[in-house]
Amino acid sequence: MVGEPIGHTAVAIIFTANLSLMRYLLKPIQWLYCIYALSMFILIMLVALPFVITGSFFGKVKGGNFIYKVCKVWGYIWYFFVGMLHKNIYEVPYNNNSHYIFVANHTSYMDIPPVVMALDQPVRVLGKYEMINYPVFGYIYKRAVILVDRRNAEKRAESVRQLKKALDKDISILIFPEGTFNDTTAPLKSFYDGAFRLAIETQTPIKPLLFVDSVDRLHFSSIFTLTPGPCRVVFIEEVPVEGLSFDDLPALRERVFRIMEAGLRRYRKYPSPEQQPV
Repeated sequence: MVGEPIGHTAVAIIFTANLSLMRYLLKPIQWLYCIYALSMFILIMLVALPFVITGSFFGKVKGGNFIYKVCKVWGYIWYFFVGMLHKNIYEVPYNNNSHYIFVANHTSYMDIPPVVMALDQPVRVLGKYEMINYPVFGYIYKRAVILVDRRNAEKRAESVRQLKKALDKDISILIFPEGTFNDTTAPLKSFYDGAFRLAIETQTPIKPLLFVDSVDRLHFSSIFTLTPGPCRVVFIEEVPVEGLSFDDLPALRERVFRIMEAGLRRYRKYPSPEQQPV
């Protein structure tokens, strides 16, 4: 009938079609942005490389601390040129004169820059051994992190010894307790015991961090999902371990998990637990 108003369903179909068309038209622009951002990353990395090589001559402690400072500058410069904004959010006071076992959620390769940009203290990250295979970046990575090869029991044990040595020298460490990317719709995957066992053994407090926007900046599925925008790091309540024994490990792991899960739900929308797929 002439003059009959368009129904809600038809409006929704038209809106969805227009949105899909817009995304299709913007896709080449995003690809160009990703190529530009990767080019800038490589260019700044090459500028940083001589400083990293110089730092490597000063030993694992002084040299490693210097390399982290170089990586912090690298991160801020890259963020500036690609339109990303780092921001620390302190829900509770943070004492950067203390040393901690930092634990953080892991959703993207974009979790790496916030580590060195957020922490104003000596820190070492437990990193995947496979990353050293990338040319140039692998050289820097190997000198900036404590490597772990989960396929080799002897190398896993060596990485634990290196973590303990760092803590003995008042250097904080950061571990992703999920072990790998969280590719689920839940805030977190289940945690491994390593960070909590180490915390109890060394009586080092646990400081959880939340990387809120990393997966929005770069989805783990493809480098061509990179987008500019905010990159927030949230510092939440410290979890003391003084007086705990290994019998308390499951309860400690569960407590940290619940604190981090609740924190992520404050900053991002997730399906409720009863809506999670089984």
